[in-house]
Amino acid sequence: MLRKGRDNAAVDKALDELRQAAEGRGTNLLLPMKEALAARATGGEVSNALRDVWGMYVPRDAF
Repeated sequence: MLRKGRDNAAVDKALDELRQAAEGRGTNLLLPMKEALAARATGGEVSNALRDVWGMYVPRDAF
């Protein structure tokens, strides 16, 4: 439902800016993340954008 009627170009641009910030080219992740969510990106899309840069967290064995 969230994706219906949104401006996909604006979402893509906001997610690209989030990826750039995650790569260290920005100063803070919160503003690009807020802008992506305001453009109606889903939580999964935001998470995937961060995974694109940082990869998936895999905890090491604690035992």
